[in-house]
Amino acid sequence: MHREDPHRPAALRAHLAVNPSFRSDLSGTPRPLAHVWEHTVGSGYAPLALRADWQGQMRRAHAELGFQHVRFHGILSDDMGTLITHADEPLYSFFNTDQIFDALLEMGVRPFVELSFMPWRLASGDGMVFRYKANITPPRDYADWAKLIRMLVGHWVERYGAAEVRRWPFEVWNEPNLKAFWTGTQADYFELYRHTVREIKDIDPDLMVGGPSSAQNDWIPEFLEFCERENLPADYVSTHHYPTDAFGQPGDDTLTQLAKSERGVLRERAVRARKDSNGRPLYYTEWNSSSNPRDSLHDEP
Repeated sequence: MHREDPHRPAALRAHLAVNPSFRSDLSGTPRPLAHVWEHTVGSGYAPLALRADWQGQMRRAHAELGFQHVRFHGILSDDMGTLITHADEPLYSFFNTDQIFDALLEMGVRPFVELSFMPWRLASGDGMVFRYKANITPPRDYADWAKLIRMLVGHWVERYGAAEVRRWPFEVWNEPNLKAFWTGTQADYFELYRHTVREIKDIDPDLMVGGPSSAQNDWIPEFLEFCERENLPADYVSTHHYPTDAFGQPGDDTLTQLAKSERGVLRERAVRARKDSNGRPLYYTEWNSSSNPRDSLHDEP
């Protein structure tokens, strides 16, 4: 039982004070509950996965909670050294990604590969996010981006084998529908997807590629219409889902936003997203009580 919090909005305190009632029909044939939450866990920023303490925590999360994949931002950011400038020339290094993926596979976890952010050498502008200055602009030249994708994914197939890499979902970017993560337009993102999926499928047509990796269940119909129109594969749909996405005002705390929410709206959005996915697997690659990493609710059972 939680101690009454005087800072909780009155509407939410009143709601919590009500004893809920429900009905359950036990006459039907029972079915096992699909543990969909075990598919993937999110874990922030790629370089953290090089740390021994992070790897110990991931090993425990896999053993105790059953997570099968892990997704993180910034595998292409300069801190990873995947592509940087050295003596005015491009320098490719996949050492750090190899160290991370070697450790994950050894513990029985696979990557859910978010292809982000833009290496500064390829960037068309100086838009940034996060303290590690991740570049969020489209590439100056999509051919250079395509070359990076070909070299990196080709390297992984050579190192780990096609049979293994076919079990890694490749997700193009992160939340391109938000200006905080993509300074380009929807058309720019679709162009990024076009070059990415073509390069990956040219390496191995059985590798899994999807998008639009959007916030708020957004861009799904437009993304699939684009893929159909341009004859581009989309093996799955990915999006993000937080109960605070559409409620309250900027700056409201999580409880205030939840108190202003409409009952059932999250389920309605998920049902619509599943319908919009048109039979493809639908992955919610980010979800939580809120998107705020400092949300105190994340530390409560």
